[in-house]
Amino acid sequence: MAGQIVMEGFVRLKLQPWLRRLITRGFAILPATVVILIYGTEGTGQLLILSQVVLSFQLPFAIVPLVMFTASRAKMGPMVSPRWLTGLCALIAVTIIVLNVNLLATVLG
Repeated sequence: MAGQIVMEGFVRLKLQPWLRRLITRGFAILPATVVILIYGTEGTGQLLILSQVVLSFQLPFAIVPLVMFTASRAKMGPMVSPRWLTGLCALIAVTIIVLNVNLLATVLG
């Protein structure tokens, strides 16, 4: 879906919606298909685990700004998050970051 938005908005590439979906989803599915064909079921499981590890490392880059923006009265105005919610979300973000650091230390160490 993000690829479709990028192609449509930022790149200003005008394609019919069905063709745009075919291209962007093809790019998303192609690497997984290649792994399945080359490595079989075992490779697919490893690819799934690897993809989840990569996503877990990307998560703080989305959560931290989200917590900061929703806590900002200047940005959110009357819709600013209550302090207890900001604190809870910050605690969750820190927990995710600590778990990722622990995972990295375990794998590298």
